[in-house]
Amino acid sequence: MKKNLHPKYYSNAKVHCACGARFTIGSTKPEIKVEICSKCHPFYTGREELIDTAGRVEKFKARRAKATSHTKVRKNTKVRK
Repeated sequence: MKKNLHPKYYSNAKVHCACGARFTIGSTKPEIKVEICSKCHPFYTGREELIDTAGRVEKFKARRAKATSHTKVRKNTKVRK
């Protein structure tokens, strides 16, 4: 068997969520930062909150509006025989 094959396991790894929650779990990384956890996830809390850290929703809405405003105009092309 190869030695030093598996990463080091941290039984008290600290997890930091964007909502402010902090808890410990077992992991191969000593510290983990997450955007959403069980304390702020809509499935577990029953309420819907939109957490948008990178502005993805606004970017999507802008692309959607741009796509619907531009219409493609096809030129009449002659069919070659």
